[in-house]
Amino acid sequence: MSTPLASIFGSGFLVVVPILASAVGPYAVFAMIAVALVAFLVGSIVRHNILCAEPALILGSKRLTVGVERLSDVALVAAYIVSICLYIHILSTFVLASFGMDTPFNKSMLTTLVIGSITAIGLFGGLKPLENLERWALYVTILILAVLLIMFALYDGKQFLAQGYFTLPEMPKRSLWEISTIVAGTLIVVQGFETTRYLGDHFDSPTRIRASRWSQYFSLSIYVLFVALAQPILPILKGNYADNSLITLAATAAVFLPLPLIIAATLSQFSAAVADALAAVSNIQEVSKKRFDIRWGYALVGGSAMALAWYGSTFQIITLASRAFAFYYLLQCMVAYSVCTNHLERARFVVIGLILVFVLVFAVPAG
Repeated sequence: MSTPLASIFGSGFLVVVPILASAVGPYAVFAMIAVALVAFLVGSIVRHNILCAEPALILGSKRLTVGVERLSDVALVAAYIVSICLYIHILSTFVLASFGMDTPFNKSMLTTLVIGSITAIGLFGGLKPLENLERWALYVTILILAVLLIMFALYDGKQFLAQGYFTLPEMPKRSLWEISTIVAGTLIVVQGFETTRYLGDHFDSPTRIRASRWSQYFSLSIYVLFVALAQPILPILKGNYADNSLITLAATAAVFLPLPLIIAATLSQFSAAVADALAAVSNIQEVSKKRFDIRWGYALVGGSAMALAWYGSTFQIITLASRAFAFYYLLQCMVAYSVCTNHLERARFVVIGLILVFVLVFAVPAG
């Protein structure tokens, strides 16, 4: 479970609260539940493909399935490139905020420098020695999350005892369409459950399916609880939601929380970026049947991620990443549909596919 959990908790817990608050205010918990349900439905596609599509792909008897799977591998490389940029952009946001230097130019510049460093390590030494960072980053992230949950709960309890009710954020003036398109852009915050699909060399199918399912049970429950406990603290932001608003919320709940939060953000985002860089380069090698030199792979992935660093704000990159992964998941829906003969199952794949099309076409950034 550590591999999918490291990705699912990679950046989502750092940004999900301000994004949902800016979209639906006091109804953020319900929006989080909706995102969690969509993520679980998409996760069921991944689990179906582990069980049913992988044997067909090994046989290579279905040309359409093989073709769509190869296209999805390319789409996944593109999604990983966007997510690398996103992870380091969030890292830059939290680090610069601690020095009062959080400006768009500074964020883009620091993001470029950090991604450039990762690329250089990949080019001249390889990123394999840094692979173990992911597990340690997961442990630190879960520890900080646990402390945040406890301190948020204590803050909420004190507020309720003092005034007899919880103070909730105001509902922003948005139409139902605006709310739907902003919430659609948050799919990336729960992405990562698909990683078990690519661990076939290390674990059998039943193990990978259980790991995917239980990582979602655990992480999505934590996300819903986290968003719920943050609600009574959100009014202190007075409707001004930024990508590093969690620092302010943490400081309000407990004065000692911002520093460990920034450390956890730095470690988790850096390790997640390294993991996605390794995965992207591995996918490039697989798609090209190892005809593409691994060093050129690092140059392509790193160069593309550095270019994206100047694309826009963190919220804009989050939406772009959600769209990129929605496209990959949509192709996985097509793979699932192509190997399934059960009409009810096929209908389910179509419904999930339509949701992903909505994310792909209509998702917009918060703000």
